[in-house]
Amino acid sequence: MTTGDGSALVSALGGLRAELDTVALPYEVPGVAASRELVDAVCRQVDDYLLPRLERLEAPLLVVVGGSTGAGKSTLVNSLVRNAVSRSGVLRPTTRAPVLVHNPADAHWFDDRRILPGLARVHGPEEDLPPDRPITTVRLVSEEALPAGLAVLDAPDVDSVVDSNRELAAQLLAAADLWLFVTTAARYADAVPWGLLQEAAARAAALAVVLNRVPAAAMTDVRDDLASMLAANGLGASPMFTIADSDVEHGLLPRRAVAGLHAWLTGLAADEAARGVVIRRTVTGALNTLGERVAVVAEAADAQNAAATELRTVARERYAEARRRLDTALSDGSVLRGEVLARWQEALGTGELWRGLESGVSRVRDRLVGFVRGRRAPVERLGEALQSSTHALVVSELTAAAGDTAREWRARPAGAALLRLDPTLARPSDGSDERVERLVRDWQSAVIDLVSELGEGKKAQARAVSLGVNGLGFVLMLAVFSQTAGLTGGEVAIAGGTAVVSQRLLEAILGDEAVRTMAAKARADLLDRVGVLLEGERRRWVDAAPVADAGARVRASLELLQEAR
Repeated sequence: MTTGDGSALVSALGGLRAELDTVALPYEVPGVAASRELVDAVCRQVDDYLLPRLERLEAPLLVVVGGSTGAGKSTLVNSLVRNAVSRSGVLRPTTRAPVLVHNPADAHWFDDRRILPGLARVHGPEEDLPPDRPITTVRLVSEEALPAGLAVLDAPDVDSVVDSNRELAAQLLAAADLWLFVTTAARYADAVPWGLLQEAAARAAALAVVLNRVPAAAMTDVRDDLASMLAANGLGASPMFTIADSDVEHGLLPRRAVAGLHAWLTGLAADEAARGVVIRRTVTGALNTLGERVAVVAEAADAQNAAATELRTVARERYAEARRRLDTALSDGSVLRGEVLARWQEALGTGELWRGLESGVSRVRDRLVGFVRGRRAPVERLGEALQSSTHALVVSELTAAAGDTAREWRARPAGAALLRLDPTLARPSDGSDERVERLVRDWQSAVIDLVSELGEGKKAQARAVSLGVNGLGFVLMLAVFSQTAGLTGGEVAIAGGTAVVSQRLLEAILGDEAVRTMAAKARADLLDRVGVLLEGERRRWVDAAPVADAGARVRASLELLQEAR
């Protein structure tokens, strides 16, 4: 660790920690489970160790005693302070919640949650505390026998059968200035602790090893073998203390058995410079590996961003496709099927009107007006049929767009997980049917208003009024919808006749230019309204797959941290 501005380093680290809080990994992408665990681990180490240690470099050296089940950790801690401060015994696990032992003069360093802020503090003898208290508590024990400047924390077993114990053990080891690894002649080669030891080596954490319960006859061989393993894993410089297999009296090892370790720890406590070397070594290693781990977190955030972007793109494409289909269907005659065709034939009556149109518009204009005026009821029913058909077409496309999007999302793990959380996405939103109905009614009203406004002069307006603007509006809608594409058989002839009759009737009353202007404007208005509706439906999918550029922000904060070092 460089000797720069400590406050700048703390500030930069705090900024990085704040950005890590914004890294959400909700999408199921390859490796996301490991990424979530990594984010949690990085945040815990910053909270539990790096920030509190950098803010108070003069605080006592925290030694965390960790190791395998049955290695004798609690007995060792008790023996160092010559008091049964941590429960030991044959039942496993014996250390269900951590015990932190400190000199009375150092109590203020630990009462205020300076370190391990996520753990509640309790005081008092073990027997006075509830046996089922949460593991997320740490029992603070004040002991004169432990020198000031040094605290010892008895951690749960790193290979405990209880998941929460193992997780807490790993968390506590990451918060240690010095890890006192306790093992035995029978357990020193176990795989689980060696995984943690390799992590400690990777971050250059300060480590000391206690080889416990070694038979006198095997002392040299076991010690040499363990030393060889430590060296092979980059831990050869770690101090090693051996404790021969000996009788335990009143729960304590003989003084001579722990004399070497006790003297070494006491020396660290008394030597501020030596303590500083240990602390700076561990902090530097933690900061070095923090950068590597945060870079992986940023990559995980990028993968989440990519997954969300892909899901959003799918939704955008499917709803754009629905709009294109509606664009076509609203002008290719699809709306004129079924009920609309029947009502148009009812309003049209016999072929007399059609033959009249063929003979010339100028000769039949008055007959057109009189014909439609005299058939108000069929024309009104035509308007209702147009409304129903248009409503059904739009609802059908909303349903298709939601279904198509859902099908493609389900083909992607991230999308499938989101749909499991909110299966309502796979269908149009609640109330969409009513919104479509209102949209069609409003559009029909706008078309009718358009007819009343765009007639060519007073004479055309008078004709429109005498005929009834509703009727003309419905006929204009037919002109908008009446193209032959998409119809088959007899429908083609009917639709073709519909187009011509509608066009001729409107031109006879309102004029050629007005009809062209009105038809184009009415069609554009309907498509705009439908486009707004589709966009609202698409937004549900967008909102379900938020995109956050957390990766870039985390990298920027990491860069500031590196500069502050």
